[in-house]
Amino acid sequence: MKGKLYLVATPIGNLEDITFRALKVLERVDLIAAEDTRHTLGLLNHFNISKPLISYYKQNEKTKSEILINKLLEGQNIAVVSDAGTPGISDPGEEIVKACIEAEIDIIPIPGACAFVNALIASGFSTKEFSFIGFLSAEKKERKEKLEELKYETKTLIFYEAPHKLKTMLESLLEVLGDRKIVLAKEITKIHETFIRDNVSNILNNIENIKGEFVILVEGSDVSKKDVELDNLNNLTLEEHYEMYGKQGFDKKEIIKKIAKDRGVNKNEIYKNFLDK
Repeated sequence: MKGKLYLVATPIGNLEDITFRALKVLERVDLIAAEDTRHTLGLLNHFNISKPLISYYKQNEKTKSEILINKLLEGQNIAVVSDAGTPGISDPGEEIVKACIEAEIDIIPIPGACAFVNALIASGFSTKEFSFIGFLSAEKKERKEKLEELKYETKTLIFYEAPHKLKTMLESLLEVLGDRKIVLAKEITKIHETFIRDNVSNILNNIENIKGEFVILVEGSDVSKKDVELDNLNNLTLEEHYEMYGKQGFDKKEIIKKIAKDRGVNKNEIYKNFLDK
């Protein structure tokens, strides 16, 4: 009989945030795959749990996943934990889940703490729709390219960032997204939990003593990508608009319909301009 894989969320700071169910699972599994075995050992010792540990982090995910799959196929139950929060969210977990699905092994998520969720609900920004991006690339060019993709995203944007990269990250936000309202959520659930709410420029001018892990929440754009595209189309002459769709292979009837829709007018009004085409 195959074992089961448990994805166990652990506290992101305050140890009291661990769930009863998470503790029961950690007590009952045969093996715990941990991002940092030393860190997890401290958590287990706090709750008087003794279990074999195996390291499972980003750099060895693929190779260790094979080992874990073999143990699961032998019937062992395994828990995957990250240093803090929910496995698979900017932490190891994705590879073993894919491997388990392929091997038809049951995957059981054990809910718990997640830094970006807690930061979002306390941010004051829209929680109806949001995009979680996580860590951006440390390379300036790649970071800016990703932000350009998100420039006209109307949903709340959520990032993670390390303290030594925070200033550079905020400078990129200001340059690409503009002087938006943002929230810096620092040390969620810990003693020095802090929420800083202001425009990017004001935070950049006043930020100091940068310590701790940060969740950065950015208010969505007032203008959508569709709005920008329509505005650009409406700045074209009717002839340029017609030619653009013609180059895409549309026939006259389709082009007139598209132009009318883009400009919010009756298609007959557009048709009159192209009777001779």
